[in-house]
Amino acid sequence: MQWLAGLVPKHVVKKSNLAVRVMTAAVAAPVILSLLFLGPAWGWYTLVLAATALASQELFAMTHAGDRAAQALGVIGTLLLSLGVYFGVDDSKLLITTVLAVPILMGFTTIWRFETVEKAALRLFTNIAAPFYIGALLCTLALLRRDHTEHGPALVLLCLLIGWMGDTGGFFFGKYLGKTKLHQVISPKKTRAGLVGSCVFACLSAVILGLTLLQRWPLWHLALLGAAGGAVGQLGDLMESLLKRSTGVKDSGRLIPGHGGILDRIDALLTVTPMIYLYTLWQSG
Repeated sequence: MQWLAGLVPKHVVKKSNLAVRVMTAAVAAPVILSLLFLGPAWGWYTLVLAATALASQELFAMTHAGDRAAQALGVIGTLLLSLGVYFGVDDSKLLITTVLAVPILMGFTTIWRFETVEKAALRLFTNIAAPFYIGALLCTLALLRRDHTEHGPALVLLCLLIGWMGDTGGFFFGKYLGKTKLHQVISPKKTRAGLVGSCVFACLSAVILGLTLLQRWPLWHLALLGAAGGAVGQLGDLMESLLKRSTGVKDSGRLIPGHGGILDRIDALLTVTPMIYLYTLWQSG
């Protein structure tokens, strides 16, 4: 997606990062929505799997800087866990095997590629945890699409809107109303007003979907999910911010003009989507 940068005039880039973000979204959104609503479930999972590979590469580039072999192994382990969850939801043996085998094998790789003893603990637990953080959590975005035949695409859209509109609400409330910092150490720009804005925008987005594409779902459930998702998304954002701050990185990558890396764009989805998926799981019986 780096080619999108060529669509944005340089003077616009310098003048307003928001303009770049809007233009990038305007190009990417139709492609994503077309695949979501018109494409097959496996096609959507292919996109999720590609995002999983890119996001995990960005994460391992932060924790395993300069070690391409270790980064590649991390990406492979993350993809294996994603595949195991996706195909193992209906096959308990495959699911349990994946959940147990991948972290053990990833832990073993640290013995071979630990760089220095001082960094070994970071590498060891990143190798074990990262496949779950990105591979398993993001996989729920594909499970929602596949396992809910009638409302799958709308439920995925619900997650996307809660995550991204929550981010938008947080930005505007924080910019114009924010004074008290949400967490000064992790993210100095985030404010408590921004958290409120995130909940408000996410809640409104969920209600709109409840009045249109998800009319069979209780509206007050969706409103609560939206408000909770706005808060959960902000916490997911803070988790990724802590990861970047601890590794001395400003953006997880530069793949998407105006947005940073893939991980920067899905950090809220990594917490919002599992919440929605678990809701649907318990609601179904």
